[in-house]
Amino acid sequence: MASSLIRSCSRVSRTVRFMSNVPENTVYGGPKPQNPNQRVTLTQLRQKHRKGEPITVVTAYDYPSAVHVDTAGIDVCLVGDSAAMVVHGYDTTLPISLDEMLVHCRAVARGAKRPLLVGDLPFGTYESSTNQAVDSAVRVLKEGGMDAIKLEGGSPSRITAAKSIVEAGIAVMGHVGLTPQAISVLGGFRPQGKNIASAVKVVETAMALQEAGCFSVVLECVPPPVAAAATSALHIPTIGIGAGPFCSGQVLVYHDLLGMMQHPHHAKVTPKFCKQYAQVGEVINKSLLEYKEEVSEHLFPGPSHSPYKISSSDLDGFLSELQKLGLDKAASAAAASAEKMEHSDSPSSQ
Repeated sequence: MASSLIRSCSRVSRTVRFMSNVPENTVYGGPKPQNPNQRVTLTQLRQKHRKGEPITVVTAYDYPSAVHVDTAGIDVCLVGDSAAMVVHGYDTTLPISLDEMLVHCRAVARGAKRPLLVGDLPFGTYESSTNQAVDSAVRVLKEGGMDAIKLEGGSPSRITAAKSIVEAGIAVMGHVGLTPQAISVLGGFRPQGKNIASAVKVVETAMALQEAGCFSVVLECVPPPVAAAATSALHIPTIGIGAGPFCSGQVLVYHDLLGMMQHPHHAKVTPKFCKQYAQVGEVINKSLLEYKEEVSEHLFPGPSHSPYKISSSDLDGFLSELQKLGLDKAASAAAASAEKMEHSDSPSSQ
């Protein structure tokens, strides 16, 4: 009896294990595929940092861009509030809401299987209180499928917010230097750290975010010596954007680095520090124009893009039924189209 019960329990255990999508011997999951051998973790980022291996970060805002970032083997995929500018067409990052960001987060989580996923807390979702900050961060993980959050700034209230979020069990990436959400105070998209006081503030703020428990800090639009000083002073990785080559890693906006900014608005918001590795926007424009011309000239779709056939006997029956319905004109159109497609498919027409 006892041995039978043991065998039964063993079968149940194996069944439950096979049905579970959570790996054995780990509590780490991530959105999917919940495989610790694939998903980049904070531990792996720390190991890369200790070895002096640069960390790669790229933004993504939807399923296709997330798949591309994933396929390239990028370490960290950031769902940035820059979506407000490059996706929604705003001039700043301020208008985007948390609900809108969560839509982007979920789409990216479905497409990026390997990178660590970091979601931005948008403006107005963490400034009022630590409770608001923690609640917003929890939503980004629970509803957005992210692994961590990023927040901007280094004022005492932002440091407190970062500390509270970390204490709630959520990994936080800090962000200092040019913080786009603070353009009202900064007077626009202006580089930081260009004088003594500002440079010292960048380093001190980065150190305060480290002390609050952040696992990494973004340094945006600061002179390379300032970024080098901050990187040297910290024990956590720095991720540069417009901050020179001396950071622990680099981040660029997906649309910027691919050269998708052919629209006047995009051209206006493309930063001068960004290297364009392709001119995807030109390819898109050329393709759309070619499509428009082929449709206008009745060249598309041709036989090769009209794959669905109806047999001769079914066509005859179809024409007969149309005539019974009094749709002689429709029957004639169907017959003429069938003859034309047959002629187009014949070897002599190739």
